[in-house]
Amino acid sequence: MKCIPLVLLLFGLSSTLAQNIADAPNITTQATQSSTTTTQTTSQTTTSKAPTTTPRPSCESKNGTNCDECLAYVDCLWCIPTKTCITYPAKTILPPHSLCPLSDARWGLCTINFQILIITLSVAGALLIIGVLLCIFCCCKCENIGSARFENRMNRKTDKTKTKQEQRKAELKIRHDEIRQKYGLSRASPYARFDSPS
Repeated sequence: MKCIPLVLLLFGLSSTLAQNIADAPNITTQATQSSTTTTQTTSQTTTSKAPTTTPRPSCESKNGTNCDECLAYVDCLWCIPTKTCITYPAKTILPPHSLCPLSDARWGLCTINFQILIITLSVAGALLIIGVLLCIFCCCKCENIGSARFENRMNRKTDKTKTKQEQRKAELKIRHDEIRQKYGLSRASPYARFDSPS
């Protein structure tokens, strides 16, 4: 903290020196100007105070005023029957009934009932959740329908190839039988015994 005025002083000296070099044609006048600005800067830094911001008034200081003045700050709650401005109890999600009934509490806007605001936000949240779940269900259903269609298509394809293979086997069998009849070969069992000449 002690070095902050020193840093400000050095920064002030360097900026005034840079200004003087650009403005003054003579080096001797620059030196005298920089020395006078140095003394002015040091006197200004010692006498000037840091600007302070005024603290924001509490919600309770707005008692006896109207709803609009009370709700100018986000953390304030206006109670209609008692016409009091209360700091919103952030520790409890909803203000307790002993503090102010929900139907008479105003927060955010004076025209919106706090109870209606809560109900509206709850319904909107529920509709949003239902919508998301419905989208997920539809996507899964469409995916299942698509996979069922794909499965049916593949089953039809395999059935077609099986029937074609069976037709080819039948045609080959008929052709082989014709060749056997033509050359007089009997249709013996493929496991017929091979007799060796002895």
